[in-house]
Amino acid sequence: MSRTLTVVGVSGSPTHPSRTTVLVDDVARSYAEAAGGVSRTIQLAPLLPELGAGPFRNSLSPIVTEALEAVEGADILVVGSPAYRATYTGLFKLFFDHIGQYALIDKPVVLTATGGSDRHALLVEHQMRPLFGFFQSLTVPLGIYASENDFADYEIRSEDLRARIDTAVARTLPLIRANIDPQARLATREFARPDAF
Repeated sequence: MSRTLTVVGVSGSPTHPSRTTVLVDDVARSYAEAAGGVSRTIQLAPLLPELGAGPFRNSLSPIVTEALEAVEGADILVVGSPAYRATYTGLFKLFFDHIGQYALIDKPVVLTATGGSDRHALLVEHQMRPLFGFFQSLTVPLGIYASENDFADYEIRSEDLRARIDTAVARTLPLIRANIDPQARLATREFARPDAF
């Protein structure tokens, strides 16, 4: 591709500092570095008062509107939330309630989540994936879950988690590139034609 890919992370944690933000930021940077792109992570915690300012997007402040537009305009999204009552946070849902219904169609989305223990690992598959299925996004097959034990002083210290991030990037980036790059998509479609064999 001739242009620089943009990877935007969204951390749905209502607290700062946050292990979720650390994970989202690390995964977004990993994808950006592998793709030769640039990354940015949006923390929703500071936006909470403004997200609750009104029920409709046109009642939100310019800073929230800019964050929404950054998500809608990203080439790749990395989204994450801590587990709250067995699902993503209300803050995470509130933010995505303001995203355009058709703004994320076919957009590659990397799902991440954090929790106190491995008991919450299915949050990625049973809660987050259906949400982005509603948006008709391309959620990559490998989600990334991390528990408290994977961090120390709000830094990733687990070699296992680091390996899972590296594996997710290596295995899903070709799929993402094929979805984003028209030339790669054309080649994939050509290869997939029945008469190509």
